[in-house]
Amino acid sequence: MPTTLFDNGTIWLGAEAEPSEALLVREGVIAAVGQADCESALAEMAESDRTSVEHVDLSGGFLMPSFADGHAHPIFGGLEAEGPQVRSCASVEEIVAEVRRFAEDNPEVEWITGASYDGSLVEGGLFDARWLDEAVPDRPVVLRAWDYHTVWCNSRALELAGITAETPEPELGEIPRRADGSPLGTLREWGAVDFVDAVRPPQDESVRLRSLERASAYYLQRGVTWVQDAWVEPADVDTYVTASQQGRLSTRFNLALYADPRHFAQRLPAMIAARERVRALADPMLTAHTVKFFADGVVENETGALLEPYCSSLHNHGLRVWEGETLAEAVRAVDAAGFQVHIHAIGDAAVRQALDAIESAIGANGPRDRRPVIAHAQLVDTADLSRFAELGVIANMQPLWAQLDDLMTVLTVPRLGEDRAAQQYRMHSILADGGRLAFGSDWPCTSGTPVEGLAIAISRQTEDGDPADGWTPAEILDIADALDAYSTAVAHQGFADASPAPWGRITVGASADLVVFAHDPRTLSPRELAAAPVLSTYLGGVAVSASA
Repeated sequence: MPTTLFDNGTIWLGAEAEPSEALLVREGVIAAVGQADCESALAEMAESDRTSVEHVDLSGGFLMPSFADGHAHPIFGGLEAEGPQVRSCASVEEIVAEVRRFAEDNPEVEWITGASYDGSLVEGGLFDARWLDEAVPDRPVVLRAWDYHTVWCNSRALELAGITAETPEPELGEIPRRADGSPLGTLREWGAVDFVDAVRPPQDESVRLRSLERASAYYLQRGVTWVQDAWVEPADVDTYVTASQQGRLSTRFNLALYADPRHFAQRLPAMIAARERVRALADPMLTAHTVKFFADGVVENETGALLEPYCSSLHNHGLRVWEGETLAEAVRAVDAAGFQVHIHAIGDAAVRQALDAIESAIGANGPRDRRPVIAHAQLVDTADLSRFAELGVIANMQPLWAQLDDLMTVLTVPRLGEDRAAQQYRMHSILADGGRLAFGSDWPCTSGTPVEGLAIAISRQTEDGDPADGWTPAEILDIADALDAYSTAVAHQGFADASPAPWGRITVGASADLVVFAHDPRTLSPRELAAAPVLSTYLGGVAVSASA
């Protein structure tokens, strides 16, 4: 591995440090930072070694720690390319036409599966099975919505799943129905989706491995070298282990093993065994030290858990996935087993329940470096803001969501009301109270391109620049804080400092996981930043992706 000198540009060392102008990488590790130290380190090398040093002229560009994604679903994202391409469809008619095209082009596919359609295209997000029947009446069709909490099926899929007018409402789910009681075709949350998954054949492992490789390539092109897979089932562990054994992991991954409240006690030993199975690989590209909990669903289908009711109903507070003290009990158990907890909490009631559960684990199991994560934290009650800092909880937020796009204006604001909607994504407030903020994309629910999220974080505007002063402008972040939130803060979340070669910071002895831009992001407008291409991505000092 060659020694590499980067210079003639800005070396970003983080929000709290002055940038440098040169960086030396040797054997994949940062050997010196700053012009003087780099020259000194080069002078100490043998002359024969100095002649082989690779020189990267940044040409006035910008080098920083590579991005990391603190909450995503890589296998889901990679699998989207295997089915009908519905993500870009702007109407129900376009979706149906694309499903028809895919079915005609792939007559051998027994189950047509795709993602992710736009749930805001239909009032209430309620999609009818009969619309898909027009395209494919004889084979099951299952499409996931952008949120991955909602599924749209055709009549054949409902039939095979045994979902009828007589099917009772499932635990942890909802089956929207027509006036006569028959299922409409939309299934909400996994309690309902499980009916379909129980009869749908699993995808071939070769397809899953190909999808994981596709996801890695997607991330590396965007400057991301570490990803938190935030929903890992046993079959996913198998896929990751196989990829590791075959040397097919080109991005660092940490696995968050899914804790199902319906089977938690029985499955905890299996989660511990899965962690040990991954540890035994001793692969620096793969860890499994996290457990994923869902505290609630999403606001858009009224399953996010709220302290006060939804505007549509005086008594609907959403869905609590774990009732009573069960979440706290489960969090205490996984914490005692040494896992990091990662809790999906959208509504303010779910965030409070998650904070209570973490506080309970700290009290029961004593002090340790646990770095608990609450993902999304879309709506946080003011009374709970300071608790993030007090309990050492990392708020992993999705900056791309903090804008007045169609999803927000059509599905979210009407359900929360204007006043409550204005309290969403309190990123600046978390930091101001001394809490830790890290970013994630939730890809493929939304784009996994960090610069797109950064542009929203520093503006709270849509791509058209609306509103002019930003939506809830008090929560706009400084660009330096935003860059840290998508790099060093996620590295902290991922225990990067505990790795044999720590990553996520530009400091001597750290792994050279880096990303290079042609221009300094701090000087770009939000629109320019959103379109800024990554020139090259380095993992362990090796260029793993470069622009043409």
